[in-house]
Order: sequence, then C-alpha cells, then structure tokens
Amino acid sequence: METFERVFQFPFAALENNRCELRGKWHDEVFGNHNPIVLELGCGKGEYTVGMAERFPDKNFIGIDIKGARMWTGAKTVNQKNIGNAAFLRTNIELIEAFFEPGEVDEIWITFPDPQMKKERKRLTGTRFLELYRHIMKDGGILHLKTDSPFLYTYTHLLAEHNRLETIVDTKDLYNDPDVVTDILGIKTFYEQQWLSRGLSIKYICFPLPKDGKLEEPPYEIEPDTYRSFSRGELQCPEKCSPTVTPIKK
Repeated sequence: METFERVFQFPFAALENNRCELRGKWHDEVFGNHNPIVLELGCGKGEYTVGMAERFPDKNFIGIDIKGARMWTGAKTVNQKNIGNAAFLRTNIELIEAFFEPGEVDEIWITFPDPQMKKERKRLTGTRFLELYRHIMKDGGILHLKTDSPFLYTYTHLLAEHNRLETIVDTKDLYNDPDVVTDILGIKTFYEQQWLSRGLSIKYICFPLPKDGKLEEPPYEIEPDTYRSFSRGELQCPEKCSPTVTPIKK
C-alpha cells in the first residue's frame, strides 16, 4: 500500500492536533482540480470508487476504509490504470472530520455496510454519523445507501421520513425497478454479487443532507434480518423485504 501514489494512510497516531495535513487541500494537492469530491465509506475492495471514477471523470472519488488488505485491490487498479480522479484513504470513519474541511465534500456513498442491528451508534446511516457527515459536506450534499439488508434499509427509510429528509430515490428492489437503475447503480461490489446470486434483493435510498436542524433517531423497533448469521456469508432463510416495525412507547 505504501508504494501506491494515490493511497493515504493516517491512523489516529499519525494525526497532529486531530487534523490531517491534507484537510482542505484535496482539490489542490491530490487531484489538481476543483471538481466535486465524492466519498465511498467502508469501500472494501474499492469497486465503487474505481467504477465511479472511470464513469465520471468530472468528479473526484475517495474510497475510505480501515482494512488495507481489502482496499489494496482497488488501490492497485487505480495505480495500474493511472486513474487520476480516484484515491484511497485508510483510516477510521469516526475520524473523518480530521481529513476534510466543512463543505469540502459533495456526496457520500455507503455501500453494503454492516447493518449493526444491535449497535445503533455504529450504524453508518444513524444520527451519530450523519452529524459527522454534514460537518464536512456542502449544504444539501447527497447521501447514498446501497444495501442488501432489509433492516438497515427500513431503518434509514424511517430515519429520513422522521426527520423530513426528502428522498430522491427510495427502492426496495433496485434491479427490478427500471425507473431508477442507472449506469452508476449498476456497479456491483464483491458482496453485492454474492447476495444477488442467493436471490436477495438490493435496496437503495438517497437524500440530501441539510447543514442545519436537529436529527433524531426514528422512534421504532425494527425486526432484525432473518437471513444473517454470525458469519456474514451464510444464508439462513429467505429474505423478508418488509420487516415488522413497532413504535417505541414513551
């Protein structure tokens, strides 16, 4: 990873005063232009980062993950193909404010994250993380979620609805919804191809994230996914596209 020109590795110990030296300088020092910056959080092998960069040369893409062994695949592709509008950042997502100034990011993609059904604070579409994102995004910057998890999709849908975040696209079955399938949504990650081969539908939701206003967790209990086991790759039983949702009594 250290031999790749467009890979930046900053564990917490490498940050000075909780700030990265590239903060506010990605346009000038990394990409050499002022095109929009798009992040892929939890990028894994980087299929989306690479695929989007190749399709949209007028935007800059940064894949972010803490696991270098996964990220190596995408980073190697960017290095070999000399894709100038793509880069990779190895760090914890919780530290994201240390790497980007307010308004420096235009869009964020979250592709197939762990749904964290028991840990609300770790959900990448939860209010804790949304607050981090809107500190670095332009006002009204677009947040995208692509997931195979009925639980995480339902949770994010209810969160957007509860906070009056007007969705741009909202579908439970992306590849059987011809009105929303576009070239960019057709990029398939390693995990996504696994889920599709097992008959699971892919969900997608995106909405603008305003700079101001209080964000609240949706006041509902959501039925956990039934097809997941402790091993993410093991299929237990057919997917339930619409989990039971129960209002939380105050």
